[in-house]
Amino acid sequence: MTNLLLQTPEDPANAGMTIEQREVEGLSQGTIVRRRFFRHRGAMISIIALVLVAALVYSSIGVNLFGLQIPGWWRFGYEAQNTIINNGNPTWTLPFNFGLHPFGQDEIGRDIFARVMRGAQQSIVVTLLFGSIAAVIGVVIGALAGFYRGWVDQWLMRLTDLFIIFPILIIGAVLGRAVGGLGAAALGIGLGFLGWTALARLVRGEFLSLREREFVDAARVAGAGTGRIIFKHILPNAVGVVIVSSTLLMSGAILTEAALSFLGFGIAAPDVSLGQLINEYQGAFQTRPWLFWWPGLFIIIIALAINFIGDGLRDAFDPRQRRIPGGTGPYRQMGQVIAGWFRRRPSNAENR
Repeated sequence: MTNLLLQTPEDPANAGMTIEQREVEGLSQGTIVRRRFFRHRGAMISIIALVLVAALVYSSIGVNLFGLQIPGWWRFGYEAQNTIINNGNPTWTLPFNFGLHPFGQDEIGRDIFARVMRGAQQSIVVTLLFGSIAAVIGVVIGALAGFYRGWVDQWLMRLTDLFIIFPILIIGAVLGRAVGGLGAAALGIGLGFLGWTALARLVRGEFLSLREREFVDAARVAGAGTGRIIFKHILPNAVGVVIVSSTLLMSGAILTEAALSFLGFGIAAPDVSLGQLINEYQGAFQTRPWLFWWPGLFIIIIALAINFIGDGLRDAFDPRQRRIPGGTGPYRQMGQVIAGWFRRRPSNAENR
């Protein structure tokens, strides 16, 4: 008998397998996840956009890394006051004539391009630190609560509930007022100690389910210790939840930092952040809207790119995902079968 979908002789051993199962047969889980992720167009475009933004931001005005100043290729600093050219209007004329101040100047002659680049640098630092610290704390607390259960679970979840009931924006405002003057690193670390609660609950749920699986019992029988079971056996199986949630935390972090800086509780002058720029130039929205548009555009680009990457990771790690890696996929195969059926119909009519 011939399989009408695949147009190949049917193997009795694979008779009960779906098209999705046939496509992933013989592939490791890592290969399946990687191929699914690479086939996600939104995630791939977002990675390219994020890399290009990061390259522009850090190469243009340079980097100050622990006191080591690495200069960039842009001629103006973000604090320098320059002679106002073209009444402060942007000198960028399409397509590639950028001029001296492509994003324009503010009322005292500061270059908006340099200030937006500096603000994007600070936002990226806050985002990375926030996501990294929140991921570590959330994974540790969720793993301990889900694995040990009992009184450990009760105490850790009540601690999580205590952090959840306080609005992060209000606590972040208090924290930003205290450490905002210390720069983006201090603010990112402080926010990271507040934003781990959702991830901790997700990891706890995964551990409650995975600790009852057969491979955990086999590890116990083999003499593995608690630490090895948690970090070598259970955690790798929960890595999908951790990666996806951490990515979505990062996309929320840049919006949180922008909101705090816009309200005046984030990164303090003389340093610059994107939210602070929007707050500083909000009065010029009617007369010089480019002062407001550029920092808002970079916030949207970074947040959307991280969100789409997280969406691609979620689809890649989801075992119920119907996007099939490798081959032509079930939907394209079905289309080929239907198209071939229509192509054969005239010849069948002529035979009759």
